[in-house]
Amino acid sequence: MERGRAAPPPWRGPWILCLLPALAGGQPLAAGEAAYEEWRATGVRGRAVELSCGPAAAAPPAVVFWSFTPRGEGLPRAVAVGSGREVAVAPGTGMLGRVTLRNGTLELRELRVAAQGRFLCQGLFPERGRLRVGYAAVLLRVLVPVSKPFVRPTAAAAAEGAAVALTCTVREGTEPLSFSWQHQEPRGGPSVTPAGLGGSRAELQLTPANRSHTGWYVCTVSNEVNNHTSDPVYLDIVYGPDEPAIRVEPFSPEQGGFSAGEQEDVVLSCLAPSNPPSRYVWLHNGSQVHIGQTYVITAIARAQAGTYTCLAENSHLQTRTQATIVLTVYYPPAGSPSCSALASGDQQDVALRCRWLGGFPLARLRWVGPQEEEEEEEEGLMGTSFSMATRIQSGAATRNGSSFSCLASHPALPQGAACGTTLWVPSGSPTCAAAATKGDEYVMLRCRWEGGTPLVTLRWRDTGGRALGDPAPSTAVLVLSTDGSLGGREFVCVAAHPLRAAAAECRLRLEVPELEAESEVAVLEGGEAQLSCRQRGSNADLGATVAWYDPKEREVTPGLGKYRLEQGEAWLNLTVRDAEWPGDSGIYRCTATNAVGTASLPVRLRVDRYPAPPNVTISKLRYTRARTEVRLEWRTQGAGNLTGFVVQRRQTKKPLRETASPWETAAGDIEPHSRDRRLGGLDPAVLYAFRVLAVNHRTAGHPSEVQTPAEPPFEAYPAVTGAAVAGMLVATAASLLAVHCIARHRETLPRLHDLLFRTAGPGAQEPVGTAEDAEAAAAGEEEAVPAQGDSSAPSTAAGTEAAPAQGEPSARSTAAEPLSAAPSTTDDPPVNVTITVTATP
Repeated sequence: MERGRAAPPPWRGPWILCLLPALAGGQPLAAGEAAYEEWRATGVRGRAVELSCGPAAAAPPAVVFWSFTPRGEGLPRAVAVGSGREVAVAPGTGMLGRVTLRNGTLELRELRVAAQGRFLCQGLFPERGRLRVGYAAVLLRVLVPVSKPFVRPTAAAAAEGAAVALTCTVREGTEPLSFSWQHQEPRGGPSVTPAGLGGSRAELQLTPANRSHTGWYVCTVSNEVNNHTSDPVYLDIVYGPDEPAIRVEPFSPEQGGFSAGEQEDVVLSCLAPSNPPSRYVWLHNGSQVHIGQTYVITAIARAQAGTYTCLAENSHLQTRTQATIVLTVYYPPAGSPSCSALASGDQQDVALRCRWLGGFPLARLRWVGPQEEEEEEEEGLMGTSFSMATRIQSGAATRNGSSFSCLASHPALPQGAACGTTLWVPSGSPTCAAAATKGDEYVMLRCRWEGGTPLVTLRWRDTGGRALGDPAPSTAVLVLSTDGSLGGREFVCVAAHPLRAAAAECRLRLEVPELEAESEVAVLEGGEAQLSCRQRGSNADLGATVAWYDPKEREVTPGLGKYRLEQGEAWLNLTVRDAEWPGDSGIYRCTATNAVGTASLPVRLRVDRYPAPPNVTISKLRYTRARTEVRLEWRTQGAGNLTGFVVQRRQTKKPLRETASPWETAAGDIEPHSRDRRLGGLDPAVLYAFRVLAVNHRTAGHPSEVQTPAEPPFEAYPAVTGAAVAGMLVATAASLLAVHCIARHRETLPRLHDLLFRTAGPGAQEPVGTAEDAEAAAAGEEEAVPAQGDSSAPSTAAGTEAAPAQGEPSARSTAAEPLSAAPSTTDDPPVNVTITVTATP
């Protein structure tokens, strides 16, 4: 029994056969009822097949023995024997496949071709308490699948018309074999069976071969087991080239060839069927211009017209074919058609002209007016011409604003071309102007009336109707010599148009220029005087030259410092700077000169003097305490032109023999509304004199009187008065305290008490007790006498100020404050202040 990789046990098949009766277990063996069956089975190589020892519904045999006879010849060979679970496989059965025995059924896996033959099964089948002997013979047929076929052509490439065969071969496969062929085009597509070529045999005959046989070939082989398809094999049939076919894009055929418009992109394609593909060569008028199947001519030019030949060559067969076409290049005239309208028939008609020269062939032109049908006319009919077309249109029968079109057709222009013109009369009327040439040698008269179709015809005439010069469109110029006879003459410009029934005109009179200016201009001295001169407008502007002349008849030219000229288109202003009196006063003259004559206009300039400044009087001039500054105040008297003040100073002479020092400016540019000034920078040891002057733009007024500064006021009065009042208060307080003390201490100070509180009768006098008291009383009487007549008294030790006597002014009110001193005073007198303090009990 074979299990795994263990060594096979010794073959015991014959011994089991000998022991069949013993294995029956004493059961009777019905040998006379032995059954024999035979049938056929089919298996496929490499697959599995089962061989049954009896009918499928019968019970499995108790003992079974399988043997094999190859192809029904030779001696039987033991394969396997089994009894129940005991199974033994004979050695050498591997040539049949993998053999297994189960329940009397022999299974062959991985079937081999050597297993084809007769398998015999002998078995004991239990049946109704006894054993029945049965025999079964199985004729096994082993089928081999078809292997992958391959195709072999007699030639991989063959010329068209030759005999070609393709053979389909397989290495193995159980016959009968069936063959089928499939053909596919080189560029893909469905696979088809070649018709009438013997496509059901192993060999495919292509006799004779043609270009349709080119492509892929596949062979499919099948038997009763399977089918298999070969790899595709390519068969190349060499042919050509055929006669080339030339295609032109854009397609525009004509007799004898093709045509194209200039600047178009032309594509020439050549197709000559060939295998291998043809090599294409393009020739233009016999010269090679391109290699390739397609020749693209970008923006074809007229020089590229001619014959084009396509050469197709098969390099494998060394064959060549060719085809030729004629290509005509049409080109339109340069630009676009031009339309114009000219007056004709003595300004009564309009000649419409359309022009478009050049091109191949010539362009066809025709005029179409309003409300006319724009249908294409046949060649040769009236109204159609080549390159140039003219139409005469009556001016009287044409409305203003009518439009006419010139239609142009050309083979190179699919849409054609057109130009148009509209007949119209310009609005308004002609304008006239005159101008003189350089040097005023000639006068040029210009008449202009622009616009209109056709243009307006202009012509100059004199007042007598005589024509002057030649007529001209839009602008007419007449040149006249300035011989002195043109002044006041009138000229007429006549304008004519075919669509206008009546002529229009404009008139021009040549005149001497006219000036306007103010007759008199007044200005204060030192100011600027502006003299204006303007030229009046005229319809004949001859470009007059304007100039100014001064009172001495000298022409004023730019660059002079005294004068300034400002000029405009029709005016010239003269500005006299820093006017002087009386030198700049006088008559100035403005002149204007043109080619016809000269005009002059006088202007009087009056320069007035400034009024004198007012007189000045010093009202206050005083030193400060440090004598380094003075305070100056003044006032004006009378009226006059005033622009400011100037303060001057100098040192006063001390000795009479010394010369006075010059005046110097202490303050200038003082505003005209100021009336005081504080001046510093003085030397306290020097005595100064001051004066004030009023000034205007041009002159200075009379100086004020000369004064010297007054000394500053004495400022000790407040201090002395304060000290006196303080002393009085202190003395009064002390006296009150003393009196109060004496009154309370009468016993201690009886004499003082009696002296202060004793009542005396009329005429009573206190006795003088001592000589000192007598002297003090006498001194007191002497001091009391001048106090009644003087305005002041000497100061006491307490420093208090006595009140002034009744009816007398105080010291501050009686003493006038000094404002200024005479120039000869050098030292101020001292100020004496006497203060008297009187204590009343």
